[in-house]
Amino acid sequence: MAERLDQPRESRRSFFPRPSTDQDAAGRASESIARFLGTPSFIFWLTIFCIVWLVWNSWGPEGLRFDKASNGFTVLTLMLSLQASYAAPLILLAQNRQADRDRVQAEQDRQRSERNLADTEFLAREMAAVRIALGEVATRDFVRSELRNLLEELATEQAEDDEAEGAHDRAEARAPRSERKGERKRPTA
Repeated sequence: MAERLDQPRESRRSFFPRPSTDQDAAGRASESIARFLGTPSFIFWLTIFCIVWLVWNSWGPEGLRFDKASNGFTVLTLMLSLQASYAAPLILLAQNRQADRDRVQAEQDRQRSERNLADTEFLAREMAAVRIALGEVATRDFVRSELRNLLEELATEQAEDDEAEGAHDRAEARAPRSERKGERKRPTA
């Protein structure tokens, strides 16, 4: 049977048990070491260490020198290579953890932005609804103009009523006295 390339292989059992490590603890340790390796104090102390090493093995007592200059300071080179070989993976582990944190932060920022956009769109729709509703509401100036028109109509009607009443009064005044008071003429017999 042919193996499928789109699926991972089944894990093989090993004769040797794998040591279980806390990934988070290892990550925190690698970050703390990587942080220290990236500080000026690390460079300072490494420089002091190398200077002391070179001075001791160049001008120190002949019998106490442990890394000969004639051999090119082989032990120092080996120690610095060992330090670099451990520093590189620790720095990469720290960068991977930082990338994971950045990815989570970017996802949270994206979700927050989506919520803000949805809230903004909702508020824009609500504002549009309020504007439409306010377009149908009578404003103070509109109510004042309507009241003025009503007052003018009432004043006109009052004037017409007063004029009609005045005409009626004048008509009564012109009528003979007996008709004014509602008296009838007595028939003369």
